[in-house]
Amino acid sequence: MIALVTGASSGLGAATARRLASEPGAHLVLVARRRDRLDALAGELGGATVIAADLLDEAVPALVARRVTDEYGRLDLLVNSAGIRGRGSFAEGGWAEVQRVMSTNFDAVVRLTEALLPLLRRSAPSSVVNIGSVAGRVARPRTGSYSASKFALAGWTEAVQMEEARHGVHMALVQPGYVSTEGFPQRELLARPWTRWMVSTEDKVAEAIVDVWRNRRPEAYLPKPYGLVPVARVLLPGLYRRAVAGGAFTATTPTQQR
Repeated sequence: MIALVTGASSGLGAATARRLASEPGAHLVLVARRRDRLDALAGELGGATVIAADLLDEAVPALVARRVTDEYGRLDLLVNSAGIRGRGSFAEGGWAEVQRVMSTNFDAVVRLTEALLPLLRRSAPSSVVNIGSVAGRVARPRTGSYSASKFALAGWTEAVQMEEARHGVHMALVQPGYVSTEGFPQRELLARPWTRWMVSTEDKVAEAIVDVWRNRRPEAYLPKPYGLVPVARVLLPGLYRRAVAGGAFTATTPTQQR
């Protein structure tokens, strides 16, 4: 099994790489900007192909596709995990901030998937797992750029999911809520019994990625009760807006480093 993981230098990407490395016959391709961290992870895993590159570089998707084709001749799983956070309100950041976040969280995912799609089709049955967010179904104050990128990712994933099914390429979306990481330990949520359930770990998200890949599921929320949040947004929009605007959900949702 040949699997490529982006954002593999830290966070969810690194956790996903570690989990996939335990699969029988797994060979990993690790993509991120920081070579030192990728090399360290590859050594920890007992070997992996390392591609230290910035996915925002227009030449990189084709470079990655050539490297994987030349070394392995196939690709069974692509995990698009790289991403960045948004910063502040729209009035503070404007279009420049929206463009900054969209370029990594959406545009880079689309361009890399486009470059690898011919190889994924030739390798079918194969899979693409995109890491979205509950923020890609519902929004809250000061997360507009991040939510916009994840809303776009969700819509695009669902469309391509239906288009590529006949080619044997499975598309899936994993939608985490709050995730406890080294940089964002979510201490406030974890300290209260009534909010502790809202927080997942990197390892749990990695396990969800493996589950949707192995069982060819279209979508997974983590923790599972978060799947009710978009339902509440549709059925009780007024109550939802009052709760969110009033600060009911204020913790920070982390994402990977590129």
